[in-house]
Amino acid sequence: MTFTVLIPARMGSSRLPEKPLSDLAGIPMVVRVAHRAHASSANRVVVATDDARVLSACQDHGVEAIMTRSDHISGSDRLAEACISLQLNDQDIVVNVQGDEPLIDPASIDQVAQLLAARDDCSMSTLAHAIENVEEFTSPHVVKVVLDANDTALYFSRAPIAWWRDGFIGEILVLPNPAPLRHVGLYAYRVNFLRLFPTLQSAPLEMLESLEQLRALWHGYRIAVHVTDHAPGPGIDTPEDLARVRSIFESKA
Repeated sequence: MTFTVLIPARMGSSRLPEKPLSDLAGIPMVVRVAHRAHASSANRVVVATDDARVLSACQDHGVEAIMTRSDHISGSDRLAEACISLQLNDQDIVVNVQGDEPLIDPASIDQVAQLLAARDDCSMSTLAHAIENVEEFTSPHVVKVVLDANDTALYFSRAPIAWWRDGFIGEILVLPNPAPLRHVGLYAYRVNFLRLFPTLQSAPLEMLESLEQLRALWHGYRIAVHVTDHAPGPGIDTPEDLARVRSIFESKA
């Protein structure tokens, strides 16, 4: 099996301006992400950006990068354009690694690619792990997923799911059993579906939950889920996240 990693890198983050170029022990964050992706089994790693500064930074560090339009609504739109530019075949597998995940586990990249290759009934695959504390279970910033008997996604939500019938009124003090699953935003797609996805009508549930993957479920496409036994490294969304991850890299320098 061969697959390509695509890393969307947009400069327009409101919470952390110029996020892809954030310095992590002397190397831009997007380059750090690409280095992690290169440690997977991917036969190609490409950054898809909307800014010449990101393109230049990647080229300076020997990372393949291409320019895409600046008006894309979502990362999947950007990746669809990249698939066309790179002339990937319809049945090729692409793994979307977010450009703000410099601690992404290369093994997880391989796992979602291998899972999709093995699941002809699914158009996408993704990753999840068990939630271990109540704070994550109740947080709307932590996306939860419930699965069927074949580890195919039934639903994604920001709400605490699955919910036990004889729950409680008031504060959540314990986790349900079996443990709920946290969704990790690492996706594999077949190229033909990735090119189709941006053309699909937005789903009411997608807009309600602000979760793009619900569009695929709403239109009847299936998402396979690999349940890993460990949580991924922290991503970077805020200046506080950046300081935390920067200290990790500086401690290893």
